[in-house]
Amino acid sequence: VQLQAYGGGLVQAGGSLRLSCSTSERTFSTSIMGWFRQAPEKEREFVAGISRSGGRTRYADSAKGRFAISRDNAKNTVYLQMSNLKPEDTAVYYCVADLDNPMIISTTARSYDIWGQGTQVTVSS
Repeated sequence: VQLQAYGGGLVQAGGSLRLSCSTSERTFSTSIMGWFRQAPEKEREFVAGISRSGGRTRYADSAKGRFAISRDNAKNTVYLQMSNLKPEDTAVYYCVADLDNPMIISTTARSYDIWGQGTQVTVSS
């Protein structure tokens, strides 16, 4: 399974961005999907996750109320809509897939089997 993330860029504080992640794999609709991020000199951290159907979501405290994860299984694509961005949101954002666990949206990086190449998000103050 290969994941292609795109949509990152440079935005001013308070602005918005939408990240997208696509795959050609038919297993997409049976996988929990998520987003992690890693800022310079910091550990990778969970941002948001979404169940296979899209009916359940989970967010890091830092993302609640500002970010929204969604998916379109017909397009094999997962999205992360980010609003009211802050300089501390600056990081490389990774799209991830959990192929083995069909029920629990994990916040742990090691739970996710497949990682995309990452897309840079930079928020200026």
